[in-house]
Amino acid sequence: MRLQALGDSAVVFSLGNDADRTVARRVRAVADRLRRNPPSGISEVLAAFGNVALFFEAGITPPPGEALAAVLAEAAAGPALAARPRVVEIPVVYGGEAGPDLSEVAAAAGLTPDAATELHAGAEYFVRAIGFAPGFPYLGGLPPALARPRRATPRVRVPAGSVGIGGAQTGIYPQASPGGWNLIGRSPWRLFDPRETPPARLEVGDEVRFQPVAASHFDFREETPVQPDGPGIRVLRPGALTTVQDLGRPGWRASGVSPAGAADPFSLRIANLLVGNAEGEAGLELTQTGPELEFPAGGLVAVAGAPIDGLAWGRPLHLPPGARLRLGAVSGGWRTYLACAGGFGLPRVLGGSGTDLRAGFGGLGGRALRAGDWLPLRRAEIPRGAARWHVDPRLQPAGGRDVELRVLPGPAAAELPGWAERVFSVGGRSDRMGLRLEGEAFPRPLPGDLDSFPVIPGTVQVPPDGRPIVLLADAQTLGGYARLGHVITADLPRLGQLRPGDTLRFRAVEPGEARALLAAREQTLRELRLGLEARRC
Repeated sequence: MRLQALGDSAVVFSLGNDADRTVARRVRAVADRLRRNPPSGISEVLAAFGNVALFFEAGITPPPGEALAAVLAEAAAGPALAARPRVVEIPVVYGGEAGPDLSEVAAAAGLTPDAATELHAGAEYFVRAIGFAPGFPYLGGLPPALARPRRATPRVRVPAGSVGIGGAQTGIYPQASPGGWNLIGRSPWRLFDPRETPPARLEVGDEVRFQPVAASHFDFREETPVQPDGPGIRVLRPGALTTVQDLGRPGWRASGVSPAGAADPFSLRIANLLVGNAEGEAGLELTQTGPELEFPAGGLVAVAGAPIDGLAWGRPLHLPPGARLRLGAVSGGWRTYLACAGGFGLPRVLGGSGTDLRAGFGGLGGRALRAGDWLPLRRAEIPRGAARWHVDPRLQPAGGRDVELRVLPGPAAAELPGWAERVFSVGGRSDRMGLRLEGEAFPRPLPGDLDSFPVIPGTVQVPPDGRPIVLLADAQTLGGYARLGHVITADLPRLGQLRPGDTLRFRAVEPGEARALLAAREQTLRELRLGLEARRC
């Protein structure tokens, strides 16, 4: 057994060789026991690749390693899963349009496509982890002859249901997404449905069998998201990238669902407090340039985050019926947040209303706003005196072209002397999943290369090109690159405000400093809440 920290908000407990199906079942058993009787302060448990990750509630200090190890050892001492794990049979259309890489995989193995199909479908697989994307299963048990490296150039779009081979594993893409695995077939099964509990159809430790079927039996047309309707805000112009975001949906990592949420949660909380909402209410995240919105019934709004043309920062604004609000360019950062009194009347999916762009659910059909959209608003009582409130501008997240991010060093840091002295710039391909950094590349290989492991927003990974990626709010739950370190929780809002071209450097800190900085930030919000409550009286 081995215990290691995952930033300042989680720990990972390793149980053994993740390629062993018995270890997969044991990891599942330990995770199930911890979910039934979690240690104090634990909000979520994730089983994956021979590891059990424990995520702590916001503001909770993890107990000392010895005490935590004792709790985990007690959980690991129980019996393994039952001798007969759940067996799931999955229909697959092999080859042709459904499996464009089958012939190539078969030729590399010295087989015909029919023989490769028979070999793949005849194997007994087991679920090692759920991750990469919501519901995506990593399956062990692939016949060695069929093992193939991931494709040098990933596809921009892999259809939902595609069955692929990546290295010595088989996987199934639950949603359409980019991907670099070799596609040998496609299943009509829906492996992930956010309307179900749990939303993922497979779990770690399950046994999987593939059943070849004819393509004529199934209709692979993909669903079109249903558009919400009703009174509220009319979107006249959507801006560069405007999405509905809240503080995330923790609790579903075991199904491969990232908590996601606002890239700068501190600013969203401030905006909500200014209009009298609960801090976790959903608002609009505006990136680079804001939208133009019409308010048929008027309302009370406020923005916080990076300053934006068109609305004073940190001051509520009353809008009369029929008002139009034109929000321009974001400056001094990359994202700002618009909160509306009462919040949006959108359905909650897996406990949250925010938009998961990769998985395609939440918000408005799992996508960014478009011209013509309607955002339903709940009715709200406007707080008395709200127009006179304002927030100290010093609460704006630090922007600028040279930002220092404080990190807790990870396993690869010891192999990279001088890593903290390097200066990086934010690349243009950065998005809500992560910042792609440009600069002098780190040497390769590194400890942890291609070793899938739990990751969190703030994890600094070093991919094969040697240039780090800092994971953001939409980070996947598992990563397969070396881990340089983890940006501390208190600095995640600063991370979310970095824009292409900004420069940054890392500074190593101790866990005690990370906890103190987070406590100071939460104290600032407590003082703001108390001040606003006093003004309402």
